[in-house]
Amino acid sequence: MQSRITGTTMPVLEFLLDTNESIISEAGELSWMGSSIQMTTHTQFAGGGGLFGVLKRVAGGGSIFMTEYRAIGSGGELAFATKLPGHIVPVEVSPGHEYMIHRHGFLCSTPQIQISVAFQQSLGAGIFGGEGFLLQRLSGQGTAWLELSGELVVRDLQAGETLRVHPGHVGAFQASVSFQITTIPGIKNMIFGGDGIFLASLTGPGRIWLQTLPIANLAHAIERYLPRESRQTVEGGVVGGIVGSILEGMK
Repeated sequence: MQSRITGTTMPVLEFLLDTNESIISEAGELSWMGSSIQMTTHTQFAGGGGLFGVLKRVAGGGSIFMTEYRAIGSGGELAFATKLPGHIVPVEVSPGHEYMIHRHGFLCSTPQIQISVAFQQSLGAGIFGGEGFLLQRLSGQGTAWLELSGELVVRDLQAGETLRVHPGHVGAFQASVSFQITTIPGIKNMIFGGDGIFLASLTGPGRIWLQTLPIANLAHAIERYLPRESRQTVEGGVVGGIVGSILEGMK
C-alpha cells in the first residue's frame, strides 16, 4: 500500500492499493477511485461493542455505516479529499497508543482500526450546532488518517502540565492525555467575556493537535451572509443555548 497527501489548504489523501488491500471510511467520504476498487458498505467496522457500540456511535452523531474499499486487482487508485481548509494527519495506532479525536476528525484508516464514542457531553442547545461535544476513540492496530480544520499547532504536554482550550479547537490527542470539560469561572466572564462558557482542560503526558478553524466558528462567520430567516433561526438557537448553559452551570 502506498499513500500520499497532495495539496496545501484543501489537501487530498491518495492511495495506491495492491491486490486485496483495503481502506475503510465513513460512508460518503469517497472523492474518486479506480475501476479495480470494490466498495462494500456495512456496519461491522463501526467500532467495538457489537450492536451496542454501533447504536452508541449513532447517538453521538456518528454514522451507522462504514464503507470498505478493497482492491480486486493491482494498482487500485483511491482518494479522499478534505471537506474544509485544513490538514490530513496520519497516526499509527496500536495497543497502548490510542487516540481521541473530535467528532468529524476521522477520515479513513486501515481495516483493523476500531472507532468508538469515548466522551460525550451536552454543552447547551445552541453550542456546536446543538450536537453537544463529542470525542471518538481510535483503537486497534494500524494507521488512521485524521482530518483537522485550519492550521495545526502541535503541543507535547509533560506529565502534570495542563492547557485549557476552547473545545472547538481540540482536534486530537493521545489517549494518555487526561481530558475534562470545565466552565469559565465568574458570571461576568460567562456573559460578557466573549470567549464562550466552556473550556477543555487537557493534562499531560502526551501529544495534542489543536486546530485553528472550528466548524462552529466557520458557521458563525458565514451566518451573516445567509437569508434573514435562516439567520434568525441560527441566532435564536445560539442565544438559547448560551442562556441554558449558564443556568445549568450555576446549579
